[in-house]
Amino acid sequence: MTSVPAPTPAIFRQYLVLTKPRVTQLAVFCAVIGMFLASPGLPDMGKVAAGTVGIWLLAAAAFAVNCLIEQEIDARMLRTARRGTARGTISNLQVIILSGLLGGLGMLVLYTLVNPLTMWLTFATFVGYAIIYTIILKPLTPQNIVIGGLSGAMPPALGWATIANAVPAEAWVLVLIIFIWTPPHFWALALYRNNDYAKSGLPMLPVTHGKQFTRLHILLYSFVLFAATLLPYVVRMSGLVYLVAAIILSGLFISYAWRLYKEYSDELSRKLFRFSILYLALLFGALLVDHWVAFI
Repeated sequence: MTSVPAPTPAIFRQYLVLTKPRVTQLAVFCAVIGMFLASPGLPDMGKVAAGTVGIWLLAAAAFAVNCLIEQEIDARMLRTARRGTARGTISNLQVIILSGLLGGLGMLVLYTLVNPLTMWLTFATFVGYAIIYTIILKPLTPQNIVIGGLSGAMPPALGWATIANAVPAEAWVLVLIIFIWTPPHFWALALYRNNDYAKSGLPMLPVTHGKQFTRLHILLYSFVLFAATLLPYVVRMSGLVYLVAAIILSGLFISYAWRLYKEYSDELSRKLFRFSILYLALLFGALLVDHWVAFI
């Protein structure tokens, strides 16, 4: 019996997938929260709109470059094998043109409609993710997601810079939270996709050090994350509304991590990964709610 090849998605859909829209949405959401927290009242909505578009475009460009560089790795992994770059339905030149157009337009928007600081910070984030993390760190060390996590943690600083034209200590507190959140988030994915990563040849922590070691690190990071999420209250950039939300959400994160550590299952690892996305969105949403409660 001959197997029927999977249908090729429409070309627009293939291009869209290269920009990793779900990941981009979460990053831009955190940037927008940074924009609103940077202003005691309602920020300049023109800058909010321009900053959102510019950051979105550069993030999409970085993800497209990531797919271009990792096309051979993606082809070996079930999760990514249907990307246009992995299937060969989108050429390298097409990806370069796509990334150049998105990135160039994003930089133009940020420079002309926001401010040069935001443009350069966002461009540095692009280089950090697409080049330093993807080319150097990811294939080199199982601590890739820890060291390279700074690029993915930058959106709140980019958002803050959009409105304030500066990046004060409060913005870096938010960056620190995402920086610490990133390893357990990705390690949960790597656990239940362990076979995929083993085929890819990437030195992800579950592949190089085993699942038990990775589960322990997820648990330890969850405690550090709990402490980090208290910092906005400690430095008085947020109040009780955020504090209560942070304690509840971080408590749930630790609960998932503890259960995963004590008795592993792919389903539980998948649940932790999914919850970690919701966790970050709700945590940053609580920061905004708390900010507006204090303002009102």
